[in-house]
Amino acid sequence: MSIELHGVVGRDGFQRDVEFSVQPGEVLAITGVNGSGKSTIVHTVAGLVPLISGTLSSNGETWDAPKDHIWVNPEDRSCAVVFQDIRLFPHMNVVTNVSYGLRATGTKKNVAQTLATEVLSQVGLVGFDQRRITQLSGGERQRVALARALVMKPQVLLLDEPFAAVDAESRQALRTLLAEVMAAFGGATILVSHDLADIESLATARLAV
Repeated sequence: MSIELHGVVGRDGFQRDVEFSVQPGEVLAITGVNGSGKSTIVHTVAGLVPLISGTLSSNGETWDAPKDHIWVNPEDRSCAVVFQDIRLFPHMNVVTNVSYGLRATGTKKNVAQTLATEVLSQVGLVGFDQRRITQLSGGERQRVALARALVMKPQVLLLDEPFAAVDAESRQALRTLLAEVMAAFGGATILVSHDLADIESLATARLAV
């Protein structure tokens, strides 16, 4: 699934013109200084922040077009986000965190947890199902967040500074894992990063904002 944005994004008085197109299998890295609008772009694609003007579309379907009063709710967009602040539920164990989105969309508990366990294996967390989030390292938490996104089988994957909460020691292993995940993904990926190593190892295209 492709993703295209041609318009103006913004919030809280901030605005920026943005144009890009990401095709299936491509990884667009969005770079720029703090406050340049990188996360706002991700949140706009995810449906958490509306476009100010222009159009956002995926595979020819318009998701957001203010002038034409078109708006697709976040839950109806086939995309998933890995936020820079991770946003896991500390009171839940790992498998419950990963299966949360599936449960919220009506998947039965046993099915959701089976799918979650399979994805946890893909991100290198076999046997972590019952652990609490508070028992995990920063790198392990990031893997849980990635699993929670992947288990939804999105067509658009949004990665907002995916290594921001990870120490340098864990970063290279996560970068290698993410490269493997995206090679098998097949959808469109948007990666926000200020780290040149991330961009060089993961991205197929770059947008500076």
